[in-house]
Amino acid sequence: MPVDFSGTWNLVCSDNFEGYMLALGIDFATRKIAKRLKPQKVIEQEGDSFSIQTTSAFRSYFVQFKIGEEFEEDNKGLDHRKCKTVVTWDNDKLVCVQTGDKKNRGWTHWIEGDQLYLELCCEEQVCTQIYKRA
Repeated sequence: MPVDFSGTWNLVCSDNFEGYMLALGIDFATRKIAKRLKPQKVIEQEGDSFSIQTTSAFRSYFVQFKIGEEFEEDNKGLDHRKCKTVVTWDNDKLVCVQTGDKKNRGWTHWIEGDQLYLELCCEEQVCTQIYKRA
């Protein structure tokens, strides 16, 4: 049985978020605001069905998916691009591949202890974020 990601998670640290946002083409003002935010993630998991709500004082983002099923993702509220997205299991990690305008785009989630790790990739940039269970 795969790991259960369900819960509320608060951001505690982020490394290279600026580089990741630059790779996405996010404008200067938005990057400056986004770097100061401490978003919260609420993940609901029922078997292989997921919903992830990421909220902050500035923007919110919601994604819903089923493991292994490709869907069209509208990154409204992020970089405003649409892409084809598929999320799969790699042992106890959720691995997302997003196909669209940007190369090497996606993310990986995994849990170690009471911390949720998120690795965001775009082009040659990698951002690592750590969340703690609320």
